[in-house]
Amino acid sequence: MKKVVVLSAIASMFIISCGGKEEAPDYAKDRATETEQSAPQLDAPETADPNDPMSNKGIGPVKSLEIPETIDQDMAAKGKTIYEAKCTACHKPTEKFIGPAPKGLLDRRTPEWAMNMILNPEEMTQKDPIAKQLLAEANGAPMANQNLTEEEARQVLEYIRTIE
Repeated sequence: MKKVVVLSAIASMFIISCGGKEEAPDYAKDRATETEQSAPQLDAPETADPNDPMSNKGIGPVKSLEIPETIDQDMAAKGKTIYEAKCTACHKPTEKFIGPAPKGLLDRRTPEWAMNMILNPEEMTQKDPIAKQLLAEANGAPMANQNLTEEEARQVLEYIRTIE
């Protein structure tokens, strides 16, 4: 019973405080804008500048990824098999097709961004500015989620490093 009274009181205060249609004074609007700009955005990509392709890490499970200088040939071979089975309908290795050519991908994007695009294309094309731009360039043909594991996506990325 006590909980019902407390919840009713809270609900009443909320309704009363939201009831007015008065516009907020200008100083309140400025403060609200300031707060919106400084508040952390949970859905924003973890990046210094989401529009900078070489600092944008994208949105998804991969927050950090170290790429060794030497290509792992076994991993690349597995990645090639996956790429040929799941990616070639839209991506040609060295030329734009429906999607962009993966050749030179890590010269244009961070490894984290590439992995997150492979693993999380729906959210990336909705929230990441670079992915949104690529979607527009693909005439609205979104990248299909191939439901790869992180290990499989990493193998595909290793294969992409071998494309010349």
